[in-house]
Amino acid sequence: MIKDTWRVTGLMSGTSLDGLDMASCEFIHEGEKWSFKLVASKSLAYDKSWHNRLKSSVDMSAVELLLLHNEYGTWLGQQVKLFIDENDLDLDFIASHGHTVFHQPEQGLTFQVGSGQHLANACGLKVISDFRTQDVALGGQGAPLVPIGDQLLFSEYDLCLNLGGIANVSFDHHGERMAYDIGLANMLLNHLAGQLGLPYDDDGKMARSGTLDQELLDQLNALPYFQQPFPKSTGYEWFSAEVVPIVDKHKASTEDKLHTSVHHIVFQIAEAVKRSSHSGRLLATGGGARNAFLTEMLRHHLNNNVEVVIPEPSIIDFKEAIVFAFMGVLKIRNEVNCLKSVTGAREDSSSGVVFLPAHNM
Repeated sequence: MIKDTWRVTGLMSGTSLDGLDMASCEFIHEGEKWSFKLVASKSLAYDKSWHNRLKSSVDMSAVELLLLHNEYGTWLGQQVKLFIDENDLDLDFIASHGHTVFHQPEQGLTFQVGSGQHLANACGLKVISDFRTQDVALGGQGAPLVPIGDQLLFSEYDLCLNLGGIANVSFDHHGERMAYDIGLANMLLNHLAGQLGLPYDDDGKMARSGTLDQELLDQLNALPYFQQPFPKSTGYEWFSAEVVPIVDKHKASTEDKLHTSVHHIVFQIAEAVKRSSHSGRLLATGGGARNAFLTEMLRHHLNNNVEVVIPEPSIIDFKEAIVFAFMGVLKIRNEVNCLKSVTGAREDSSSGVVFLPAHNM
C-alpha cells in the first residue's frame, strides 16, 4: 500500500547562483488533494570557490565536469546531513535538482551536476535526482518542472510566476497545465550588480535610481527568443551568448542598465500574462519577488487586471525546493510529475532517478 504522508527534504540550486536552498517538508495526501507543511528550511550561500566553479562549469572539459559532478554531489550530501542533524529531521528521502550546467533540449541535452549516488553516500539516505533527462529524451524541453507543484499544491492561484535567474510562468488552459520560460530575471540583474562588486541589487534600489534607456530596452525586447511559441525554455548559455554582449557593450551607466532591465523583465512578463488570457491572482515567488522596484513595476504593467500576491518569505525563497521535494514523492508513488502539456514531450512521465546509499546496496 502506498502511504499518504511523506517527509522529504528538497534541494535546489538556481541559475542565478545565489546558493543552495534546502526545504524539509511533510506532504499529506487526503482524498484527491495534496497539502504540505514546511518543517525546516535553510539557504546556504556559495563561497567564492563553489560560485566560481559552478559558474565556469559550462567551459570545463569532460573530465573536469565529471569530477565536479561527483564532488558537488558529495558536498550536497554533507550539507544536507548537517541540515538534518541541526533540525533533528526524520526523512523518507532527499530530492535534489542539482545545478544546471547545460540545457539544450533542441539537441536532446540537459545536464545537472550533483551526482545522486555521491549525494546518497554522503548523507546516508535514499536520493532522487536527475528530474529533467527523461522528459528531454521524450522530446520535451525538460523545463519548467515546477508547474506540477503549482497545479497540485498552489491551485488557489490563477497564475504562478517564478522570478529566479529565469522568469517562468504556469497556468491552467482548457483543463491542461501550461508553462514556459518567459525570459530574463535575476540572471541579468545580478550580472549587472556584479559589475559594481555586489551579489545583487538590494530591493532594486540601484535600479530605481536609474533612468530608462529606450535603445537598450528595444534591443532586449527584440531578442528572437521572445517571438518563439511555447513550450520553450532557456538558460545560461542563451543569456551568455545573446544577452551579455548587448548589455555589456551598451554605454549607459550600470544604474540605467538595471532600471531598463527591470522594465524589460516586467514588460515580457506582462505580455506573457496577456497571452495566457488569465486575470485574477498571480503568485510571485523566487528571489525577484523580494525586489521592491521589480514588483512595483510588475503591478504597474499588469494594471488592475491581475492581483500580484507576494507570499510569506519562506514560500518566496523555498517554493522551488518544496516542489522538487514533492516531485520526488510523486516519483516514489509512480505518479506523473512531468507534464507533456508544459514541456512538449510525447507523453507525461514520472521522472527522476533513485539512488540508494552504498550501505543499502
